[in-house]
Amino acid sequence: MPASPRRATLATVAASAGVSVATVSKVLNGRSDVAPATRSLVEALLRQHDYVAPSPRRGEVAGAGSVELQFDADLNAYSTEIIQGAVAAAAEAGVGVVVSIRRADRTAAWARGLVAAGRRGLIAVTSELTAGQLAALAKARLPLVLIDPLNLPRARVTSIGSTNFAGGLAATQHLLSLGHRRIAYVGGPAVAACNQARLHGYRAAMEAEGTPVLPGYVQTGHFRYHDGVTGGAAVLDLPRPPTAIFAASDETALGIMEAARARGLRIPEDLSIVGFDDTQIAQMASPPLTTVRQPLREMGGVALRTALRLAAGEKIDSHHVELATGLVVRGSTAPVAPA
Repeated sequence: MPASPRRATLATVAASAGVSVATVSKVLNGRSDVAPATRSLVEALLRQHDYVAPSPRRGEVAGAGSVELQFDADLNAYSTEIIQGAVAAAAEAGVGVVVSIRRADRTAAWARGLVAAGRRGLIAVTSELTAGQLAALAKARLPLVLIDPLNLPRARVTSIGSTNFAGGLAATQHLLSLGHRRIAYVGGPAVAACNQARLHGYRAAMEAEGTPVLPGYVQTGHFRYHDGVTGGAAVLDLPRPPTAIFAASDETALGIMEAARARGLRIPEDLSIVGFDDTQIAQMASPPLTTVRQPLREMGGVALRTALRLAAGEKIDSHHVELATGLVVRGSTAPVAPA
């Protein structure tokens, strides 16, 4: 029986490039203190040798190394909640958490660098990953867990989310129960799976009540404050403005509040607003924000534990987990004002 080919090592690549093992390690870790020409040479040889960092032995995973927690944009209140949950779960497991912002060059070298840096898994939050990026992570044998993915890859990728449809349904039903019929939706990216589910929940509640969604009443953005300002302005400036708005995030809801105040509208006397997430800013808002609680800390914890289980070679029961949402009623909603 022919012997299996020997696995390339850092020393193999270093010898081929005529550099030190330390230099190859710097390239894998994305360090900036490597000359561009040397970096290009080392990366080419890593590909040529099909280098994959050695995986930890079974039994070593739970108590060693770290997990990469990667976000697609600047951190905010939503991100903080997920980080809190992931860090707490990591402390129990005896591993570290490295928080990063998405790099533009999600390549094979990037995936190998994560493994070489001691990452046991990658948790990507509200990310959109291509088939090539998924293949690079699989080739590097780096477990991947997605939280609220913007797209749902066709491959069997593990993801963690919440009952977004039920949350959208509950938010809209609450506004309908207060007598509102002109209800708008200011959401996140149109292609985001979580946004689509919340929007479908909103539409389902409106349809069940026999209430039409008026033209211009659905706006999309990026779950950020400025999107709430612009989306809120767009619906509030319509010829028949809404008396209530369901916002797809707390941060968006605060932006809508600002748009309303700029137009002399009182909350909740003139306009009721419901958010989504129940981050700390929901309680700090003036008035405090009625919102759908998304269990963000629990989602971070479940993602961390799932990544470690995958790294340990364990089989998981489901490739998609949804945690329950719940409506939290505060001061930003009230019965519709008499016409």
